[in-house]
Amino acid sequence: MIQIPSDLHPDLVPLAFLLGTWEGAGVSDFPGAEKCNFGQSVTFGHDGRDFIEYTSRTWVLDAEGNKVRPLESESGYWRIDKDRKVEVVMVRDQGIVEVWYGELADKKPQIDLATDAVARTAASGPYSGGKRLYGYVKSDLMWVGEKATPEVPLRPYMSAHLKKVVTPEEVEAMAKSLGDLPDDGIAFFK
Repeated sequence: MIQIPSDLHPDLVPLAFLLGTWEGAGVSDFPGAEKCNFGQSVTFGHDGRDFIEYTSRTWVLDAEGNKVRPLESESGYWRIDKDRKVEVVMVRDQGIVEVWYGELADKKPQIDLATDAVARTAASGPYSGGKRLYGYVKSDLMWVGEKATPEVPLRPYMSAHLKKVVTPEEVEAMAKSLGDLPDDGIAFFK
């Protein structure tokens, strides 16, 4: 269920489906890099201003699903205009800064993004740009990322399936919204 916080900036309502902390797993596969399964934690938050703050942490998983080591981290800011155009400014731990542009699909919670500008430090690896697709599907957040380097044309490199993390406060609020239920639990089904 998508909830719209009362203090959310009105311009951000179309992106409310992103809000919260999401966790899950995915796969990473790109020529010249280690192919692996990874875990991910993503948070989309807001403070009432006209942007959503974004942070993502990923880590390599072993065959049993245990954390092995950090993989990638990134953070940034998301905005949307009245025409459903989305812009993202993102900084990655590899020494890359990106400006992404795209749009929110009509009548469905799906965002297509492509890099417009890329800046790299001397320590970063080769990178020319990318594309991302985010979608809210059956209460889960799914995404796929593509990237290109001077040696490798644009191709998929990471994707993940994430579930929303529900805080104890959210559980309590949901329970209160149910109203008074019978004490025995059985009468509810009669």
